Order: sequence, then structure tokens, then C-alpha cells
Amino acid sequence: MAESQPPSLAEVLAVLDGLYPPDTAQSWDRVGLVSGDPDQVVHRIHLAVDPTLAVIEEAREAGANLLITHHPLLLRGIHSVATTTAKGAAVTALVVADLALYVAHTNADVARPGVNDALAEAAGLETAEPLVVRDRVGLGLVGDLPTPMTLTAFAAMLAEALPASPVGIRVSGDPEGEVRRVAVLGGAGDDAFAQVRASGADVYVTADLRHHPALEAREEARGGTPYLIDAGHWATESLWLRTAADRIRDGLADRADSVDLHVSALRTDPWDFLVPTGATTHRGSGGPR
Repeated sequence: MAESQPPSLAEVLAVLDGLYPPDTAQSWDRVGLVSGDPDQVVHRIHLAVDPTLAVIEEAREAGANLLITHHPLLLRGIHSVATTTAKGAAVTALVVADLALYVAHTNADVARPGVNDALAEAAGLETAEPLVVRDRVGLGLVGDLPTPMTLTAFAAMLAEALPASPVGIRVSGDPEGEVRRVAVLGGAGDDAFAQVRASGADVYVTADLRHHPALEAREEARGGTPYLIDAGHWATESLWLRTAADRIRDGLADRADSVDLHVSALRTDPWDFLVPTGATTHRGSGGPR
């Protein structure tokens, strides 16, 4: 039997738009094809969370024709693609390498399965329902653990399931508090505290929790539930990449054997190491002794 021919970018786009319909993205978002010729052939697809210069170089060196990222490269307007800026250098690198870029952002968040399904699975949820509905689509998920556990045990389980990151996860709540109902929202989620409380969740797993919203949420909880876990933006969303690769492979059907799909091993979390505060005591004049 003759091997199937690699699909065109247009054919891959049809699969991607079917899996992650652009019209389900938030109104402010910028998703879909960013660079590339729909007529070009695709024989290697690279997937990553962020279209950083390092990720683009990794995809180029691997011989990829298509880079799929979760986060947009051009979310806000730019006025130059000169290589004197990182954005310009990224656009230039994509064009020079004939490397197409496709973004699935908030449309991947709300897909089923999508970003939040992968996070819910990592959190140990077997079934879940939307946490909040906006623009007629569900954002985040909430569900029950098969067996209750302490907040400490739950945080440890989640940390084991997430990809390694130097900053780890931050937890707010009673270490021995019972956790049964869990809400998850990949990426930044400190605008959904009201919905989390309404869901009856014992713990909320998200990222990018700012000081004031997080503090106010804990004040509203009076020390009780919902507890908070900030698991990192990159870590909570990178779990989706494997699921996306599998769904794309299935969507390509009999053309799948002619396309190599690869998930980037690069960590695009911007933080590199953690130094606990208070670990070293300065003994200069006026300091504690």
C-alpha cells in the first residue's frame, strides 16, 4: 500500500478550526493562522505553549512546517517587524523559515476536551462541568474527587502531575482542611472567585493570582473554603499540548501517518529559580541577632 501524501496547511487548518472553532474565542483574543501559506505542505507539526524565539528556533531546527501555540504572538498591535525587537525577530524567523504559526488560545480553553480538561485530569477529577459560562461558552471546570483528601495531600498530588517548574505551586488554606470539590481554570483566573464560591468548591486551582484579589478571596472565606492553589500559568496550560497532538492526529485520519507531531520540551515559564525569603538573617547594625 502506498504511503499517504502529507496534507497541505489548508487541510490541517480545517482540522484545527474544527477542533478549536475560532468563533468560540473571547472577543479580545487573536487566534488562528498568523503566518504561512495555506498551500504549503505540512509533514511536521510542533506544539508549544508560547511562540518564544527559542521555541521557534527549536521548531525550525526540527524541520517543522507548522508551529501551533496556545498563546498568541501578536495579541496587541505592533508597528514594526524589524529584528530589533523580539516580536519582529520572531515574525522574521517564522517567515524566513517558511514556518507557519497557528494559535489556539481561549478557543482551546473552552474546547471539550481542551486546556481545562487536561488540568482537571491532573487534579484527579473524573467528571466535571463548566465553572462559568461567558459568551455562551463554558470557562473552567468544577467536579468532585473520588475520595476526599487533605489540602496538603491534594497539593502534593497536583504538584506530581504538573510539569516541573522551579517556582512550584503556592497554596493558601488549612493544610489539614478537607478537599472534595475542586474548581480548575488554566492560566490567569483571579476574576472568577465569585463563581468558584457559588460552585461550592473546596479548592480553586488556577494561576497568576494577584495579591489583592487573592487576599480578598481568602477574607471572604474567613479562613475556610475555597482554598487557593496558584499552580503557574505555563504549567497549568502545558498539559493540554499532548491532548491537542492526539486530537490533531485523529483529525488527520488516513493522512496522519505522513505527519510527525512533536510537543516542545522547552519550558517557557519566565521564572528560573526560587529563593525563599527569610532564609538568611543579616546581622548588620540594627538587624536581628
